[in-house]
Amino acid sequence: MSAYPDHIAGQTVHARRGSIANAFRYGVDYVLIDPDSTRGPRLFSRNRFNLASVHDRDHGGPVKHGRGTVWAREIFAAEGLDDLRLELLTQPRFMGYVFNPVSFWLGWRGTDLIAVIAEVSTPFGDRHSYLCTAPNRAAITKDIRITATKHLHVSPFQTVEGLYHFNFDIRPDKIAVRILHENGAEGVIATLSGPRKPLTNVGILRGYARRPLGAFRTIALIHWQALILKLKGAVYRRQPPAPPTDLTKSEEI
Repeated sequence: MSAYPDHIAGQTVHARRGSIANAFRYGVDYVLIDPDSTRGPRLFSRNRFNLASVHDRDHGGPVKHGRGTVWAREIFAAEGLDDLRLELLTQPRFMGYVFNPVSFWLGWRGTDLIAVIAEVSTPFGDRHSYLCTAPNRAAITKDIRITATKHLHVSPFQTVEGLYHFNFDIRPDKIAVRILHENGAEGVIATLSGPRKPLTNVGILRGYARRPLGAFRTIALIHWQALILKLKGAVYRRQPPAPPTDLTKSEEI
């Protein structure tokens, strides 16, 4: 871990395939933090207001009622992984407001990535997490594909069916995450990638200047893409009941 949290000034790409294709690419700011540390530059805080901040209640459990590292450690411990060192990859709050479509709890044993919790949140106020481990709990490398059944309604233009395929490439100098939703001829590919650099006050200000309003912008772009899909003729589906549990484990396929 660096002296400060790391900043990923990256890009996210979503590509919908099937009968109604659509794709977009946007810049996005993530931070990679030690969730047990309060260190950081002056414009970044843990659990208190600042230009950029990460709050425990935003992660690990129901939306706005998260338990942070306590929750993540409980999940890992239940799988016999209570020896892992934790990191959290997430979009920070900007001026107190946050919306994270997906955050990642990373579990390390030495330099090996052993487990990941992909924490998926929706604009409808729902959240579901996917515990990703490789077969036999081997180290997760960029070539390991991890599969889990989709259980959360994340878009009114997609069905709650099919599989997620996760790929993680977490290096000291860059990060790349790929999620493929496979559902027959339909599906979506989502990626997050960018260089890792120490988080600085200048980096926070530059990110805010490039992508003003932080998570407000994320919500606006989600609704803009929803309008595009509607105009293209995509079928709008009502929100189904929430899944009975808040965690799905990956499958050894």
